[in-house]
Amino acid sequence: MKLTVTDAAVQCFLKEWSIEQGDHVRIFVRYSGGGEDAFALGIMKDDPEQIALEYVAGGIHFFIADNDAWFLDGQNLLIDSEQNEIKLLRN
Repeated sequence: MKLTVTDAAVQCFLKEWSIEQGDHVRIFVRYSGGGEDAFALGIMKDDPEQIALEYVAGGIHFFIADNDAWFLDGQNLLIDSEQNEIKLLRN
């Protein structure tokens, strides 16, 4: 399991999300409704706790907490940005 954040995503967080160097950004699992995949990933500025996975880019600490790591289940997560929109890509 690996977490990677592109330079484009870092720039988007700095410009569009008002995230600053030294901030912590949590990637978390949220319920998104019924269907085949009832869960999705969300993003929020948060204090770090029980970190399962962390990646620091541009002075920003991106992390996934222990209780959300199950969602990746051996997959990698790439956080990227295209046209000022954050994309979360699992593979």
